[in-house]
Amino acid sequence: MDLNGKVIVITGGAQGLGRAMALRLAPKSPHIALIDMNADTLAEAKKLIEDAGATVSTWVCNVAKEDEVDETFAQIAAQAGRLDAVVNNAGITRDSLFLKVKEGVVEKRMSFEHWQQVIDVNLTGTFLCGRAAATEMVKAGNGGCIINISSISRHGNMGQTNYTATKAGVAAMAVTWAKELARQGIRCAAIAPGYIGTEMVLTMKPEALEKIAAGIPAKRLGQPDEIAQTVEFILENDYVNGRVIEVDGGLRV
Repeated sequence: MDLNGKVIVITGGAQGLGRAMALRLAPKSPHIALIDMNADTLAEAKKLIEDAGATVSTWVCNVAKEDEVDETFAQIAAQAGRLDAVVNNAGITRDSLFLKVKEGVVEKRMSFEHWQQVIDVNLTGTFLCGRAAATEMVKAGNGGCIINISSISRHGNMGQTNYTATKAGVAAMAVTWAKELARQGIRCAAIAPGYIGTEMVLTMKPEALEKIAAGIPAKRLGQPDEIAQTVEFILENDYVNGRVIEVDGGLRV
């Protein structure tokens, strides 16, 4: 895919990995539609990305709400005249142990509220945005590309029953959609990052970050732009389809 003039939607696009993706793609002169929940951070990201070379539109949308998602994607496609790609990046965490047990007594359980919040945004949100994007791509008849952001945690991570379930799910959905949508000219893939130095991760205590980095064969955290570079690779390489690319510095081998 030649990105010049293409319409690319990035969910969770106002900060972190989403903003890094937009900044990486901007010099290729696409139109980037940023979806997020915060109008102020969207406005800040819009200026940065426009300065980097893209045209940008911003959309406040809760990806867990079916009506909002369908309406937003329909409006993006109508205004831009097409829709070529979506990166399903929006996600949250609500970490806690499945069960907290002390001396044989269950003191605390992962709450259903925290389970459902993560499922709603990470899994249902990816399903809704992927479905809405594919619908508009089929209408336009130009094919397209869907990228789901998974995580190394999809293989299982203590304290993240909810998050790991969603990240395994979005990886599996990408493979399934690749098989179903190939005849429509739509490619689908996923990226599973390891520990990446986003704003949220870098707020951890230095000693905790050092311990994490020491356990990675590359001996450092990944950079947001390294995930963004993988997004760029998938979008531009038309033979990448149905795969989950792990970008983790060798942490899982």
